[in-house]
Amino acid sequence: MAAAGGAAAAAAAAAAAGISYYRVKFRRGEFLDLVSIARPRIIYRRGKNHFFAFDSFVMYSQECEDGDFGQRVMEAIELSNSSWQT
Repeated sequence: MAAAGGAAAAAAAAAAAGISYYRVKFRRGEFLDLVSIARPRIIYRRGKNHFFAFDSFVMYSQECEDGDFGQRVMEAIELSNSSWQT
């Protein structure tokens, strides 16, 4: 029950903040440029997708390798198109 309540609270907070759930795909060079601009602390990887959140979007590329980043790369277990359901 607590997890369901937490998901509902997260969805409500996201809606109130006007957060987007859109993903934006980049070629390798542009993605690495964006990483240098955004300076995320962590890059996430699921399969061949490397991604991070920036400006209320999920930025991703399928053309990078873990070694392209100075940041820690963490393996994610899921990358979904769906927002939290309440």
